Amino acid sequence: MFKRAWIAAKSAARRSTFARRVLAALLAASLLPAAASSVEARDPLLAYGARIVGDDARTRIVIDFDREPRFSVHYIANPERIVVDLPATAFGFPAKDLAARGLFKDIRYGKMDEESARIVLTTTGPVKLALAKVQADETGKGHRLVLDAEMIDKRAFAELVKTQSWSDRTDAAQTTSAIPAPEKAAPGDFVIAVDAGHGGIDTGAIGVDTKTEEKQVTLAFAKALTDRLNKEPGIKAFLTREDDEFLSLSQRVLIARQNHAGLFISLHADTLKQKDIRGATVYTISDKASDKLAADLAERENLSDQIAGKETVAEPPEVADILLDLTRRETQAFSISLAESVLNSFKDQVGTINNPHRHAGFRVLQAPDVPSILLEIGFLSNAEDEKLLLDDAWRGKIVGLLTDAVKRYRAAVMANGG
Repeated sequence: MFKRAWIAAKSAARRSTFARRVLAALLAASLLPAAASSVEARDPLLAYGARIVGDDARTRIVIDFDREPRFSVHYIANPERIVVDLPATAFGFPAKDLAARGLFKDIRYGKMDEESARIVLTTTGPVKLALAKVQADETGKGHRLVLDAEMIDKRAFAELVKTQSWSDRTDAAQTTSAIPAPEKAAPGDFVIAVDAGHGGIDTGAIGVDTKTEEKQVTLAFAKALTDRLNKEPGIKAFLTREDDEFLSLSQRVLIARQNHAGLFISLHADTLKQKDIRGATVYTISDKASDKLAADLAERENLSDQIAGKETVAEPPEVADILLDLTRRETQAFSISLAESVLNSFKDQVGTINNPHRHAGFRVLQAPDVPSILLEIGFLSNAEDEKLLLDDAWRGKIVGLLTDAVKRYRAAVMANGG
């Protein structure tokens, strides 16, 4: 009797402990917006409050943490930005609490990788932090990070950039050693890189009704497409990113090339000022944009690295190489063929915008030897498109049509001895 009671009590205690843990996890999740990185086993910092005050001469930012954060500050030019690097952090305060004002015209924050997060403060001009410190909260709840920014002249800002000692640790991820190669890829397998646009600190577009972030939409489509493609014999697909992390545009290209991809498909769901425009669009790379809409979209997409606090590096001048030029021309022809195959699959099945095959200078499509397309599945700025983008059944339909397009493309390449 006593033994049964003891066992029952122990079981109840376990259930109670489990319930408390589940409740705590649910409460924590309810505090976090979709933009926040998921709570990891490493127990990230929680930034649970934020505020910003000041004007265009001096601006203060205060962020509340559940415990003392380690941080570092760096300055980047062209355009002027202040980067605050943190350990893994979940941002649990409303975005409106840290809306840009005063000396800051844009404020971004989010996950960079499994071990780090970042705050990027794009300034209205040359600015420095006159004060950057962590202090204990007087209520004993945790610690707060205090950042006081003030105007300086261009020469002083240039000197800050020049004299700082900083090597961006996230640039080390240019190697793809941590990226899994396609599973069981055999000789002759057709390898496809599926790229979920945006991620981490770069949220992408925001849904007009649900406020869903583009990075979530693209990852859901990328995972579904990869799973579907891997059911096809002779095809092996893999993701450039598998969770909510930031990848630079050049990293995405490098991941595809190092895994010997025969195709690169980058998925997006952007926004437009014209809310009535809806439907899918397929983009290929070109030195000259096909139209203003394509040029504007490429310009926004190419800002991804800047949003994440990456330095703007001038592209190295290309070495005059006739073989490289021929490779690019051939790759571009294959990219156009893939775009046409996708649009043929979509015909009478999926709505597209007028002139649905467009082209512009997208940096993520710049691999000289990997046929690449950027697919705008729909526009989060349009309420009807947004509903479809969040619909599981419609996602499955798109994935099936894309798989058919890839299979036809592959058959044509194989028939031509590719």
